[in-house]
Amino acid sequence: MRKRLLELAALFLRLGTTGFGGPAALIAMMQDEVVTRRKWLSQEYFLDLVGATNLIPGPNATEMAIHIGYIRAGLPGLVIAGICFILPAALLTTGLAWAYVRYGALPQVTPFLYGIKPAVLGIILTALWRLGKTGVKGWQFLLIGLAVMAASLLRVNEILALLAGGLIGMFWLRLYAAHEPRGEGKPQALGCVLTSVLPRFRCLLGGAGATFAAYGSAAVAQVSLWKLGLFFLKIGSVLYGSGYVLIAFLERGLVHDYHWLTQRQLLDAIAAGQFTPGPLSSTATFVGYLLLGVPGAIVATAGMFLPSFLFVAALNPLLPRFRRSPWAAAFLDAINVSSLGLMATVTIRLGQTTLVVWPAWLITLATAAASLRWKINSTWLVLLGALVGWLLSTWLSL
Repeated sequence: MRKRLLELAALFLRLGTTGFGGPAALIAMMQDEVVTRRKWLSQEYFLDLVGATNLIPGPNATEMAIHIGYIRAGLPGLVIAGICFILPAALLTTGLAWAYVRYGALPQVTPFLYGIKPAVLGIILTALWRLGKTGVKGWQFLLIGLAVMAASLLRVNEILALLAGGLIGMFWLRLYAAHEPRGEGKPQALGCVLTSVLPRFRCLLGGAGATFAAYGSAAVAQVSLWKLGLFFLKIGSVLYGSGYVLIAFLERGLVHDYHWLTQRQLLDAIAAGQFTPGPLSSTATFVGYLLLGVPGAIVATAGMFLPSFLFVAALNPLLPRFRRSPWAAAFLDAINVSSLGLMATVTIRLGQTTLVVWPAWLITLATAAASLRWKINSTWLVLLGALVGWLLSTWLSL
């Protein structure tokens, strides 16, 4: 057990330190490490986890780290993996917040991002290819994934697109398989599985909902650790979707409702979350430091990520039961390929903003080729991309 905990700590500290590019990139790096290299999980089980994290609130990449930790070493692994993944971004963001308070501006890291972004795009493309070979089990799965991708590109809400893909795909896949002979044994019906799942989440969400309803009914003007912690606990418990959804929550609460930050301070906090590796939700750390120093950074970070630990602890033990039910397994398969559709949408949008000059194309293609052909570790590819970006930006500025 001790060896596994040390392995988890080392892996997720490294991923948390080098994981640039948002949830899709972070999940791609995890896939490379825990499926391709270490063989801790199968591709199918990894896809099940991706689908599950898309169905619950909270930052997806962080929840993937927590899932992997739980599978590898139980509850201690869940805690170690989650904390080690969050810690590097929290520390780096706290450092940026200190510099911001002291000097009134953020350090310039654009030259490094010039190469990191296309390298990350190449890593995502590699993960999509590998996961797609497992998740797309036939033409029906391909159509489900393409339909969800198209809906997402047309700006349909991500959660609605995901659930629609899962539910429609479940019925389609079960009807298609209806002529096949049933296997031996008595697999659970979907209703039985859901009956065991729902009470856990009703307990979690019910208690949280009562607390947040009481909190949200009173406007506050003065910042305290208690109010700051509750604010980010509320966001961490209900946050679905991309980082843009997080920005909307923060702007409404911090700027318009409570007037704790100005619009400019919020934009700088969001920029700090994008500059640093790990989840964009580390923006909470920056905000907490601006408002109440180091104690504020700690409380805001804890509030933001605590719900993810609770949700994963409740959901992870139930995934094997889902797999034993034909209907629930079909739902998981459809959710998995729908998640790949959403991941493909993110890749397309990243490509539109990243592949605007020929060096970016070269870095992306070289990264994808190196990862697929020689299976070079994604951490080294990110670091190499940062170096190439710095050299290119220096050369172009001459």
